[in-house]
Amino acid sequence: MLVSRRLVPLLFAGLTLGLLLGGVPAGVATAQPRLPSPAGWPLAGKPEVIRGFAAPEHDYGPGHRGVDLAARAGQPVLAGAAGMVAFAGSVGGRGVVSIDHDDMRTTYEPVSPQVTAGQRVRLGQPIGRVSGGGHCAGRCLHWGLRQGVSYVDPLVLLGQAGGPIRLLAADQREVAAERARARAEASPGIDAVAAVALGPGGGHGFVQPVPGAVTSAFGMRFHPVLHRWKLHDGTDFGAACGTPIRAPYAGVVTRAYFNAGYGQRLILDHETVDGVRVETALNHATHFVVRPGQTVTRGQVLGFVGSTGYATGCHLHLMVWLDGRLVDPMTWF
Repeated sequence: MLVSRRLVPLLFAGLTLGLLLGGVPAGVATAQPRLPSPAGWPLAGKPEVIRGFAAPEHDYGPGHRGVDLAARAGQPVLAGAAGMVAFAGSVGGRGVVSIDHDDMRTTYEPVSPQVTAGQRVRLGQPIGRVSGGGHCAGRCLHWGLRQGVSYVDPLVLLGQAGGPIRLLAADQREVAAERARARAEASPGIDAVAAVALGPGGGHGFVQPVPGAVTSAFGMRFHPVLHRWKLHDGTDFGAACGTPIRAPYAGVVTRAYFNAGYGQRLILDHETVDGVRVETALNHATHFVVRPGQTVTRGQVLGFVGSTGYATGCHLHLMVWLDGRLVDPMTWF
C-alpha cells in the first residue's frame, strides 16, 4: 500500500507520541529489558517485606504494583540503583521520587524528596525520607519498578522475585507456599522480569506429565496473548487436546479450579522430596478427574490436556515450587 509523503511525518509523530505516553503498542515486540546493576535495598539493612508484588492482569487493572517495605517516618530512603531522577514531587497528596535506569524506572513513595528532577544519583545515595500519605502512611515504603507501562517485581533487582524473603521455620512453610500460589493466581504469567530460579539437578524420580517436546521454556518471552514481555513461569509441553495428564510424582491434590490465566489447573503437594518441599501445578487442562484432598500415585491420570485460559493451542503448562519458591521445572525433573 502506497502512503502519501505528506502522511509519513504524521504517522511517525503519532507513533513517537504513543511510545512516550503509553509505551510499546500491543503487538510490537521489544528487546528484553536490561536490569540496572548493581542494585540494592532502598532502605538501610535488609528491610522486611510486609506486602509482596501482585501484577495486574492488564496495564490498568487492579494489583499491587510494587512491594511494601517496613519503615518508620523520617527514615532515609536510598536509591536502589544508579540513574537519573525523572520526578521528585507530590502526586495525590503523597511525595514520590522516580529514577530512570536506561530501560527501567524505580519509584519510591511516600517520600519527602531531597533530590530534584534531572539529578544523577548513585546506588545507595539518600534521595529523601519516608513521609506520610498513600496506603503506607509513614509506616512503610512502597518500592516499584517499571518498564514503560508494565510493572515488574522490584525484588528481581536483588535476585529474590517470586521467593520468600525470610528464612522460615518448618511449620511456616505451608504459609509461604500458599502466598507463592496466591501471587501466581493474582498475576497470570507473573508480570516480572525475574531471574531464573534454579533447583537441585534432576534425578529425583519425577516423570514428565505428558509425552511431547518442550515448546516454551521457563524464562522471559513475548507473551503470545497479552503481547508484551512477561516471565513464562513454567515449562510448556506440546501435546494434543485430550492427551492424558499424569501425576509427575506421588502426592496430594490440594486444589483444582479454574483461573482466568491458567485455565483449568490443579496443584499437587508432593511433601518433602530429597530434603525439599515440592509442589507442582498442571495448567490449561480440559478438565480433571481427581479432586482436592485425594492422594495420587506417580503416573496416575489426573485429567486431560486442553487449551483453557490464556492459551493459543493445546499444551500442558507445568510449574514447580521448591520450599515455596517458583523455579524452572526442568532444573528439578
